[in-house]
Amino acid sequence: MHGKAVLLILFFTSIPLFAQESVTVSGQLFDSETKESLPFANVAVHSFEDNTLITGAITEVDGRFEIQEIPLGKYEVYFSFIGYTGTQQTLLAGGLNTIFDLGKIELEPSAEALDEVEVTGRQATTNSDLNKKSFSLVDNIAQAGGSVLDAMKTMPGVAFDQEGKVVLRGSDKVIVLIDGKQSSLTGFGNQKGLANIPASNIEKIEIINNPSSKYDANGFAGIVNIVYKKEKETGLNGDVGLSFGLGALGKRRPDTKTDLGSFSVNPKLIPSINLNYKKDKVNYFLQSEFIVQEALPNNEFTTRNYDDGRNIVSQVPENRKQFRAIINGGIDYDLDENNSFTFSGLYDREKHIDTAQVAFINLDNSVRDRFYNWQEEEVTRYLNAALNYRHKFEQAGHTLSANAQYTQGLEDETYSLNDSSAVRIGRDKTNIRAIENTTNLSTDYVRPLKNGRIELGAKLRIRRLLVDYTITPGNNSIIYPNLGTFSDWGENLFAGYVNYLLEKERYDVEAGLRAEQTDVFYDLDPGNIYYPDNDDYEYFELFPSVRLTYKLNDTNKLSAFYNRRIDRPGEPELRIFPKYDDPELLKVGNPYLRPQFTDAFELAHKYSWGRGSIFSAVYHRMIQDQYMRIFSIDDSDPDYDIVNRIYQNTGSATNTGIELLFSQDITNTFKVSASFNGYINTIDAYQGILLFPFEQSFSIDESTDEVWNAKLTSEFVLPWEISAQLTGVYFSEMNIPQGEQLARSSVDFGLKKAIWDKKGELTLAATDILNTFGIRQELDGDGFEALYENYYETQIIRLGMKYRF
Repeated sequence: MHGKAVLLILFFTSIPLFAQESVTVSGQLFDSETKESLPFANVAVHSFEDNTLITGAITEVDGRFEIQEIPLGKYEVYFSFIGYTGTQQTLLAGGLNTIFDLGKIELEPSAEALDEVEVTGRQATTNSDLNKKSFSLVDNIAQAGGSVLDAMKTMPGVAFDQEGKVVLRGSDKVIVLIDGKQSSLTGFGNQKGLANIPASNIEKIEIINNPSSKYDANGFAGIVNIVYKKEKETGLNGDVGLSFGLGALGKRRPDTKTDLGSFSVNPKLIPSINLNYKKDKVNYFLQSEFIVQEALPNNEFTTRNYDDGRNIVSQVPENRKQFRAIINGGIDYDLDENNSFTFSGLYDREKHIDTAQVAFINLDNSVRDRFYNWQEEEVTRYLNAALNYRHKFEQAGHTLSANAQYTQGLEDETYSLNDSSAVRIGRDKTNIRAIENTTNLSTDYVRPLKNGRIELGAKLRIRRLLVDYTITPGNNSIIYPNLGTFSDWGENLFAGYVNYLLEKERYDVEAGLRAEQTDVFYDLDPGNIYYPDNDDYEYFELFPSVRLTYKLNDTNKLSAFYNRRIDRPGEPELRIFPKYDDPELLKVGNPYLRPQFTDAFELAHKYSWGRGSIFSAVYHRMIQDQYMRIFSIDDSDPDYDIVNRIYQNTGSATNTGIELLFSQDITNTFKVSASFNGYINTIDAYQGILLFPFEQSFSIDESTDEVWNAKLTSEFVLPWEISAQLTGVYFSEMNIPQGEQLARSSVDFGLKKAIWDKKGELTLAATDILNTFGIRQELDGDGFEALYENYYETQIIRLGMKYRF
């Protein structure tokens, strides 16, 4: 209730929504009788309302013209040439279609003076903010100096699960792109790493709930596209930044009694640089970010109440010391006016050392029955190289592009485990070394039309991931025996798509079809006794997408969407080697997982007025063969039980909800907005079989819950031209398999001041001021009940500085 009360007293907030703000118009003029092109003819763009001249152009020698940077709006386009009868067309540019090809325009010869002849025009209607919500990070003050994950916390419809994954409209099946493409930074097919990407070099974040067929079919909840900054001015320009922070300022729950406990008041230093040098045909760009910090990415308390009367609590504090470097750079080279290349590369290396002392406390007598400590040393490294080619045809917006990308990922993780109890004193050591190689080849073709465009494309993706697992067991080893020493996973994806957009005066239609052939294999060490057979399967699927939009009037738009999508389990969900952070609560994958499929329907409405708008959407999603973690008890050891969290396909589910976004500029210095997302989450009853560590049945009861979250922020200007932002977030209770996730909330506040003649800025930001954003779950398993609490580092204060040149 405390979180709700705080939210109710907050002002609403303003989160900038960006649609396309300008369009390009092209075409070619001809003599209607001789069919010869008309050079040096006049093209004039006039305002539709008062017929004032906005811009114009003169046709080239071949009769072609191209007019760029036309603001959104309604226009009359006039075509004239001495000795010919003029003509005109009506253009309504709203932002969905950014390039209009008016095609071949014919003028009739005339010996008389130029007379205007009215021609029925083609009108293009847009609703880009019904298809895609775009959020600039420039004005994101309350999370300044933080990560992309911090910045996304205030975005409408966005939540997070206990593993830090983005959840859109109740699902973590989200694909994260970098500049429109999958990347080693964020994973192929499965999101990762957002908490480690500083937001300082990010221009904007786009959320696409209903992707068209040109996007990969992965991610039924939608797509998050992170757009890096890229300067376009000639010469050298860019910015440098430095952020210092302190995290985990307070403890939500006292630590269990150990010498180390959990880290607090954790220092963080994040320098960043963004450079761009443009001269003639060449543009060089470089972004680099470095993270040096102590952190608490997890601080997990698990209280287990067993049916036999035992009551135990344990705490796993993931005390981290970390260094990470991300360097992203490349060259844009314009071979000529119609052909360009981009060479880009990314180097990402991270090393951290995690240390934990885990006490197992008997709650009946407050005695420590077991003491377990571990240290993890992990190095991850990603290399990414890409070559992009783009050809522009004579017609504006008519393009052919090709992309080749290679990524190599390395994970080298060593755990040193030490255990001390009445039944066991011993040491174990494990090492996992995983190398992933991914090759992408793709091509895309775009052809603008007079009333829309057509898009075609094809893609080939080859992924290989070899994992080596080395165990150095001690006396009475806690490691499950006979796991094997390696696994080899691979996936080949072949895809093609066609997408067609038609825009008319009162309606527009976008329809597409994507076809994907997928071949998968997973070879296991024959020594593994838990999964005796290798896995090998293939499937061919079609993924249609449809959008219908009807323009009720100039301020009201209504859209209906349908798309079918897939979520393929990746290596983290498939990995057969358990993670031993807590020897009585293990996380393990399932090599026999299958993809889940989703049919999604949505009806969206946008109403705009002078300085504000309201967006509303009703959606329904039907999910088949969903997969998630199942809690299962292993009571085969007479000394202690082990609870395994195993990925498993769990049948069907539905998700029906409503999303509301409101924004209003009260004054030039006070902006407000709010968002609300509520849905009914239904999980169908299901019974299945788990194979690890021995064959046993599990069951999920049918459950239905009403879930909602709300986000409120106010943005205003204080004296001395200091910009301020106050944000509140509330997530309600939510049903999950085998239990419920409890409510949580957060209040963030930030200040920003321009300095050095507005070339620099200072920011002060505090997130989760009241320290109420931790995750809590109540679970009901077979033979036990559990309360899971993860009070990871959410309360952080940061001071940042940036200088632009």
